[in-house]
Amino acid sequence: MIGVDLAKRAFQLHGASMTGHVQFRKKLSREQFKRFMADQPPAIVVMEACASANFWARELADLGHEIKLIAPQYVRPFVKRQKNDAADAEAIVIAAQRPEMRFVEPKSEGAQARAVLFRSRARLVRQRTELVNALRAHLYEFGLTVPKGLAQLKRIAAIVEDPESGLLELVREECRDLIDQIAEKTARINARMKRIRAVAAETDTARRLQTMPGVGPLIALAVEAFAPDMGHFRRGRDFAAWLGLVPRQHSSGGKERLGRVSKAGQIDIRRLLIMGAMSRLNWLGRRSVPEGSWLARMLATKPKMLVAIALANKMARAIWAMLTKDAEYRNPALTSA
Repeated sequence: MIGVDLAKRAFQLHGASMTGHVQFRKKLSREQFKRFMADQPPAIVVMEACASANFWARELADLGHEIKLIAPQYVRPFVKRQKNDAADAEAIVIAAQRPEMRFVEPKSEGAQARAVLFRSRARLVRQRTELVNALRAHLYEFGLTVPKGLAQLKRIAAIVEDPESGLLELVREECRDLIDQIAEKTARINARMKRIRAVAAETDTARRLQTMPGVGPLIALAVEAFAPDMGHFRRGRDFAAWLGLVPRQHSSGGKERLGRVSKAGQIDIRRLLIMGAMSRLNWLGRRSVPEGSWLARMLATKPKMLVAIALANKMARAIWAMLTKDAEYRNPALTSA
């Protein structure tokens, strides 16, 4: 087993037998690392799941090695005393030899490409939000208050152009520039969204996922980009737990104590599923909720956000079932009827 502490240029290796006996410790450059691993007989190569891990997993798999990726938080407890590259590489091997250790599935090039598209749109949305907030802040400094939201942009533009607003010409020019930047970001976001819809229409998996209410191209793309093969989960609850959509436990002494959702999993899919669930709970989405159904009973007695998280959990379980059975969505209310 070879533990590799990845970096941009300096790679620290820790080789050990399966019983834990140290075979070698090496610090290699990028080029030396490639040659060294090509000369090695097939081995189990373990790396932390970091930015370049998926690339090196594919490269080393082509050389005949068996690749295992570990989440960094599972490696940290095994670092001895001082933290350095050599200690990290040794901790990776020690963690990987634990029989109960959980590993991360390496991503394919296609999944990474979809992740790049998803992240690009998310970055543009954050930048646009920052610009809108900066514009509102500038107006607020001159006593002009505007509610949050992109929908207020026309109102802001009217205030900027209003000669009675009391803004100096210098401020108007800066506000106009921010409005132009927001328009540019919006055009880029729309272009990315058009591309996302096209990519989501290319695969049968994404098409099936979009048959579920509350699931659109963004969620379908996120599942394809970030979720591992559903065969790695024994049941839908395990997938929901991987997303962090289950309560955090503080149980002890045989007494079960459950708190808020753990938020310990993949943040993008979890956030989008909750947003998709909220879209089903707004005034328009509630029209499709059958009377007497589980969702209707929850809405009658529980806070809206709690219901949304519970619904997101159910959506995650349904996604697992759809992908493991290669089936389209079936409405539970209609099925039970």
